[in-house]
This record gives sequence, C-alpha cells and structure tokens, in this order.
Amino acid sequence: MMEMFGETRCGKERSAKGEGMAEIEIYTGPLCGFCFRAKRLLDSKGVAYEEVDLGREPARREEMIARAGGRTTVPQIFVHGRHIGGSDELAALDAEGALDRLLGREAGCVSPVSS
Repeated sequence: MMEMFGETRCGKERSAKGEGMAEIEIYTGPLCGFCFRAKRLLDSKGVAYEEVDLGREPARREEMIARAGGRTTVPQIFVHGRHIGGSDELAALDAEGALDRLLGREAGCVSPVSS
C-alpha cells in the first residue's frame, strides 16, 4: 500500500513539501487513449498537472523510462515525485478512494483549476 499524505478539508490541498497543490506529472504520447483517460480523471478531480508530450519532446523518453523503473508505455504518472504507474493504476487508486488522499483532498471534493 502506498504511503498517503494525510487528510485535509475540502478545497485545501497540501503536498508532501507543505502547502499548495499536489505536484503531478504525466508523460503522454500522441493519439493515446489511455493518456486521454488518465488526463480526464485528473481533470475531473480539478487538479493541475504538468504534461510531458513525448510526441513533441521525444528526447524526454529516456528520462521517463528511468523514472518509471524501466516502463516504456504511456502514460506514466508521478505524484509528489513518486511513480504511480499508468492509467489503470491511477483508476484503481481512484476506485479505492486512495487517489483523493494522495492528492491531499477529501473524497469527492473538486475545486476548479486556475488558468
């Protein structure tokens, strides 16, 4: 089981480093249905994320593979620098209610992402 980062009140997120939004990175590829699914889930949570599109930045593929323990498929998702896995793992965390805790929010709380 993954270590979670504590509970917060709805509308307040905190990261492992302190106050603020959860730090989320997602490596994606062009025309990737699993990438779309993962981003749609994160969007539904109202959280911001940094997307690394390997179609536009192919030089970063080796970085992703190293960070993801040798995994070569996309998406690869990281929260607070910790490797979560792909779309299936992200969906499983959500189904267990663990994704909201990892993001530092109560289950079902959605706050809009500022542009």
